[in-house]
Amino acid sequence: MSQRNDCKALLGKKIGMSQVWDENGFFVPVTLVDVSTNVVTAVKTDETDGYTAVQIGYGQIDPTKVTKPLAGHFAKAGVTPRRHLVEVREDNAAEYTVGQELTAELFAEGTEVDVTGTTKGKGFAGTIKRWGFKSYRRSHGSHKNERRPGSVGACATPGRILKGKRMAGRMGHVTSTTQNLTVVSADVENGILAIKGAIPGPKGGIVLVRSAVKGA
Repeated sequence: MSQRNDCKALLGKKIGMSQVWDENGFFVPVTLVDVSTNVVTAVKTDETDGYTAVQIGYGQIDPTKVTKPLAGHFAKAGVTPRRHLVEVREDNAAEYTVGQELTAELFAEGTEVDVTGTTKGKGFAGTIKRWGFKSYRRSHGSHKNERRPGSVGACATPGRILKGKRMAGRMGHVTSTTQNLTVVSADVENGILAIKGAIPGPKGGIVLVRSAVKGA
């Protein structure tokens, strides 16, 4: 597989899951993503920044809630303030202009994309839920051992718990990317992408949809 250099990207909000029917009459599970109000807020070039990239803004926000530096940044770009900003490396950044609106038309039907989001936070979880450990037997004299992790290491050697040991702790709420998902449909008028399968994060979560880096 070849590495893609023409990376297109849109910020969006996960609406939820639905289903559509294909030409053979089978239903396809899809995730709906709202990608309206995307706009280019800055373009980075080799001459001024030492690299090429495009900064994208998404989501409306009350202008009174924006800091003065950011307000000046948006005013310079000639756009209304946006709630979320992301910068995406782009070899063809010169093709974009500051203030340009980006729509769902960027990803045609059948396009392969990578979706990055923040997974659902599960709070403090034990080893069974967090790592899939097997529970202990619930009979023959076992006393409150059902969900305990068991031994976490030896005694005198090494005399400590090794780094990376799978133990209880906070689970979820990490950045995750699902690769090579297919765009089933792109509703340009309503600014909604229908992406086959599931994507990271809860409903209402912010996700980044970009061209698949491992696509054909």
